[in-house]
Amino acid sequence: MTSNNLGEWSPASASEMAEVFKRANFPWWIAGGSAIELFVGRELRTHGDLDVLVLRRDQTRAQECLSGWDLHIADPPGTGRLRAWGFGEMLEEPLHDIWCRRTPDAPWSVQLMLDDAVGDEWASRRDPRVRMPITRLSRVAADGTPYLAPEMQLFYKAKNTREKDEVDFGAVLPSLDQDQRAWLLDALKLTAPEHPWRQRLQ
Repeated sequence: MTSNNLGEWSPASASEMAEVFKRANFPWWIAGGSAIELFVGRELRTHGDLDVLVLRRDQTRAQECLSGWDLHIADPPGTGRLRAWGFGEMLEEPLHDIWCRRTPDAPWSVQLMLDDAVGDEWASRRDPRVRMPITRLSRVAADGTPYLAPEMQLFYKAKNTREKDEVDFGAVLPSLDQDQRAWLLDALKLTAPEHPWRQRLQ
């Protein structure tokens, strides 16, 4: 459990989120470091939160799955300010980060992230030139829990790389196939051409 001036965190598990979203009729994915661990099949480190990603166009359906939870938007993003997410409220760019807890007295347990799509393709909110077919985003754990493709998750982690991101990259790299490496190389070429991971991916 971690804490800050916005309250304590006690991350939910991926299996708990699979139960919450079990009737979802839209795509959703475990993201962040937990997605990396689902890919490599082992625990790499402790986590301060649990990330879940949905497409912006599906946000109200995700909100319905979290009915009864206490949901707050980081508004503006990155400022440490939260406000309640009203039922049915459509969040537009640049809003993309929703803090979730089961009750107002409970610790935060899930960070719900919104990403954009153009037709059948996911489009990075950081650089819309970076895209991937939505069908390629998904991997499925042994228990059926969906999680983000590792190359896409590493693309997120490549910005402002921290020690934990280096740990995740090192764990994933040996298992990336040629297509996954090629996609990540192309994405970094567009967004971070001097990134040290590019050489290791080649």
